[in-house]
Amino acid sequence: MARPEISIIIPALNEETNIPLIFGRISTILQRESFEVIFVDDGSTDSSFKVIESLASADNRAKGISFSRNFGHQSALKAGLDTASGNCAISMDCDLEHPPEYLLQMIQFWREGADVVITQRKVSIKLSLFKRLSSKIFYRALRYISDIPIESGTADFRLLDKKVISACKAITENDLFWRGIIPWLGFRTKVISYEQAQRQHGESKYTLSRMIKLSLAGITSFSVRPLYLSLYLGTMFSCLSICYLLYALYVKFFTNETVSGWASVIASVLLIGGVQLLILGVMGIYLGKLFIQTKGRPQYIIRETVGLSSN
Repeated sequence: MARPEISIIIPALNEETNIPLIFGRISTILQRESFEVIFVDDGSTDSSFKVIESLASADNRAKGISFSRNFGHQSALKAGLDTASGNCAISMDCDLEHPPEYLLQMIQFWREGADVVITQRKVSIKLSLFKRLSSKIFYRALRYISDIPIESGTADFRLLDKKVISACKAITENDLFWRGIIPWLGFRTKVISYEQAQRQHGESKYTLSRMIKLSLAGITSFSVRPLYLSLYLGTMFSCLSICYLLYALYVKFFTNETVSGWASVIASVLLIGGVQLLILGVMGIYLGKLFIQTKGRPQYIIRETVGLSSN
């Protein structure tokens, strides 16, 4: 088989029902293009990889990677980029919330000279109020903390030119956050707005805990400002404590009053103790990232592949 021009990378976790649907949609839309679809099975417990094997046996444009366990969505994207053989690669979710109908527009912008084509989700009332607010707060905080120009509502639905793919292959960090890494690379970028579609089958794998973990990874991967914030908080509360001590000494030696209010003292101690624990927690996150990175373990482990030349 000749080398495809376009590689589509689709991480899949327990998506046995959606895999044939998205492959069929992509095949219809890109029927005039030379492409491959690389499904990355991120440790599924259902029959996802069997479905991928069935697709690969029927159509040599379908290919698959199966992880030995669940390594996470960001690592699955890295495996797809490491494997992609096209002149460009497009990553998208398997649940069809990223509409394949935008693929042709992304490819057109790439052929017109864009190195990166990212998608920006339009604000929709279909999304929950919590989802809209949390996304808005997260991206604003990330832009302020990291100075990385990340657009609000961006997702892992993007196109990368082969020169960008080569740069991504050189990334060796374990705590990956592609939404920050891609703009950090600095290539010419085009933005497309899209309306998020409804998930076809199954449930979203991005639970609240996974979203919080991804947010922390994004913030701590691109800035040390949280450490400086800890220093500022410590300095501020130290100054307040000194002021309160001076006030207490003044009342004791220069007035006939006594400093009362055990409740306020206890509240102050608890507040300062809480801030100290917060500072230790922030430092712990950074130390933990260093600890994991220095081990030099691989970002993912492949159990088996199908349809790939190395198989």
